[in-house]
Amino acid sequence: MSEKNEIVIALEQIEKDKGIQKDEILRVIENALVSAYKKHVGKNVNVEAKVDPETGEMTACVIKQVLSEVKNPNMEITLAEAKEIQPQAKLNGEIRIPLDTQDFSRIAAQTAKQVIVQKIRESERESLFDEYKAKIGQMVSGVVWRIANRNLIVDLGKAEAILPISEQIHKEHFNLGQHLRAIIIKVEKGPRGPVIVLSRSHPDLVKRLFEVEVPEIYEKIVEILHVVREPGLRTKVSVRSNNPKVDAVGACVGVKGARVKPIIDELHNERIDLIAYSDDIMKYIASSLSPAKAQGVAIISKEEKKAEVIVGDDMLSLAIGKNGHNVRLAAKLVGYHIDIKSESQKKQEHKEKSEAVSEKLGELEGVGQKTTEILAKAGFTDINKLANATEDELKTLQGIGPKTAQKIIESAKKLINSNKKEVKAD
Repeated sequence: MSEKNEIVIALEQIEKDKGIQKDEILRVIENALVSAYKKHVGKNVNVEAKVDPETGEMTACVIKQVLSEVKNPNMEITLAEAKEIQPQAKLNGEIRIPLDTQDFSRIAAQTAKQVIVQKIRESERESLFDEYKAKIGQMVSGVVWRIANRNLIVDLGKAEAILPISEQIHKEHFNLGQHLRAIIIKVEKGPRGPVIVLSRSHPDLVKRLFEVEVPEIYEKIVEILHVVREPGLRTKVSVRSNNPKVDAVGACVGVKGARVKPIIDELHNERIDLIAYSDDIMKYIASSLSPAKAQGVAIISKEEKKAEVIVGDDMLSLAIGKNGHNVRLAAKLVGYHIDIKSESQKKQEHKEKSEAVSEKLGELEGVGQKTTEILAKAGFTDINKLANATEDELKTLQGIGPKTAQKIIESAKKLINSNKKEVKAD
């Protein structure tokens, strides 16, 4: 087997192993031959080179224009000279003059080798880029092998990645040689290969850790719907079961916390609250404040997505959390602004409101305290509402007859008119 055949075999092997087309490498070698000859002769000439794809044989020739008058001998030739080389040459045509490639084949081979090596490197980089680009959002394991300006350079085996300070958890500290797990959040092309950016603060890291530890999540029996996180402090995970016989929260916690504990350890004791998702928004809001227990939830405005939650006095600080992080995460999880009040605060607020209503209704002429209490309980706390009420509406209230109803309406109207006169006088 000739050396040239061996070259072709080598190129076919590169094509098989590296995915670089043989024809593409042959074009690179042909370009290298052209460059080598130009360097060899030190002249600006028009050279054409070919490599036989079957045998690997290299051939080259100089192309010259056939002219009646030659001004540039490197690019042009007379018809008489051309006919000596190629009898069928014609004026104003082209002639190809074969070259002895032995004179510069060594230079060409070296150049081709360098280009092929470069091509292989580029192919490997492209392959690595495609491989890790497809892994964005996935969890990877690596070893810390260098620290540069507080950024961690992580060896992933096939490639290097960077865990920037902005994607680290502030209370975590890793040493050289230490293993870590992180999420790939970005992959870009760089001069030396793919630039892979990792994150340990991203919510998806918690999601991927649960997928590893909980078989029911991998099997789609339990579904993680939302993850909200304040890295290093607390994470809330909303889960739902697609099987009525499987408790989503229980499956994620495991027997005596066997499944959730490794995740907490991986995140260096970051607190994790598992929340059972519910289509009932009030129930969902109540659960979202875990570990605090809610006594009641009221939707203040569906349009503005505002809710009020009442908790026991002993639960208030737990519901709010340190620096408000528990209620903040709960609000982010359910998509509602949550106003938390203790039982005592709500009672005090109700008392003050009742006193204000009683005081307001007490201005009605001829209406006693007992009657104002009846009106307040029935929701007639506004003077204008009373003035526009009908006798039939008020008669339905216990203790208020036709005469009293009429008296209340007249007193309300009289008070409104009196207030209007005072405003005008001012």
